[in-house]
Amino acid sequence: MKRINALTIAGTDPSGGAGIQADLKAFSALGAYGTSVITALVAQNTRGVQSVYHIDPAFVAAQLDSVLSDVRIDSAKIGMLANADIVRVVAERLRHYQLPYVVLDTVMLAKSGDPLLAPEAVESIRRELMPLVSIITPNLPEAAALLACSPAENESQMREQGQALLAMGCQAVLMKGGHLSDGESPDWLFTPDFEQRFSAPRIATRHTHGTGCTLSAALAALRPRHPNWADTVAAAKNYLQQALQQADSLEVGQGIGPVHHFHAWW
Repeated sequence: MKRINALTIAGTDPSGGAGIQADLKAFSALGAYGTSVITALVAQNTRGVQSVYHIDPAFVAAQLDSVLSDVRIDSAKIGMLANADIVRVVAERLRHYQLPYVVLDTVMLAKSGDPLLAPEAVESIRRELMPLVSIITPNLPEAAALLACSPAENESQMREQGQALLAMGCQAVLMKGGHLSDGESPDWLFTPDFEQRFSAPRIATRHTHGTGCTLSAALAALRPRHPNWADTVAAAKNYLQQALQQADSLEVGQGIGPVHHFHAWW
């Protein structure tokens, strides 16, 4: 089996459920060697975000150069970017190093609702980053922010917004429907050639901290071993579904706890 080296570019989570920590867990669980570049130090736990310290963009660039000039990176996941200056640095390095697969998780809000991206950075993501990545994975509020419209309230609107994002220059879009109030959680994958619906029953757990981070990291870990995004999405969603099913077996925090990244082992 080919050895996969994966990179996460994101912020931290001291409680271990989201951000860099969740990404590295997902990489490891799915058989990929994880490397990381930190964009922000986030004081957060299962109850919310208490403080955010933005890393200097020049130091983000230095971290990227350290990893990418030395390690063969087969795929990357981008999470929290915090501000427009960091977005620009990441975009410049992507243009320079030309990675095979890049998953952009358009992180704007924490699960608690706390903001993780400066409002002025949204335009930088639209203009500079979206055309460079392989796939973006917005939830419904994030897709609405990127399109400057109201969040989708049903699957028909999800499909319209997914196609609109694709028309903005994305290679592929995975619209996540977790914010819909249905009994299932539908996602829609859009590429220039096709669209496909994925669905899974909702798991009766409140422990969903880091689900978006975990899914995008799983996509990055799995894409080099699958022939297309459709197969990759199916495998990543299966992994996340099982992590959600086992989330209640963990005892982490007093708020919205994490999913169980290592459900297959313990």
